Amino acid sequence: MKKLKLLFVAFALFTISASAFVFNPIKPHAELRAEIVDLLGTNCPYEYDKDECKAEVLFTINSENELIVLSVNSPNPRAESYIKSKMNYKEVNYGPDKEGVIYLLPLRMVRE
Repeated sequence: MKKLKLLFVAFALFTISASAFVFNPIKPHAELRAEIVDLLGTNCPYEYDKDECKAEVLFTINSENELIVLSVNSPNPRAESYIKSKMNYKEVNYGPDKEGVIYLLPLRMVRE
């Protein structure tokens, strides 16, 4: 019976600590988004049968105002390497209010 109580208490503590961690990325400000769009350009590696490239990019900005790409979620397999090569460790003029903020940037690039 003691082992069952101990197991229940351990499970409750684990559940409480896991639910306390909330991952809530924020959308970047308009001026930061404009800088990122300039960095990326318009040459997204499109798939042959599609006219657009979509992706969701999670990134942060370090103390030296450099973009750090954390992850890229896209149905296009070539988009991740393209976005990381264009954005990762590139300096921007925007400095975050506090360090460690994670941004979520939805991207949609349309072939012209």
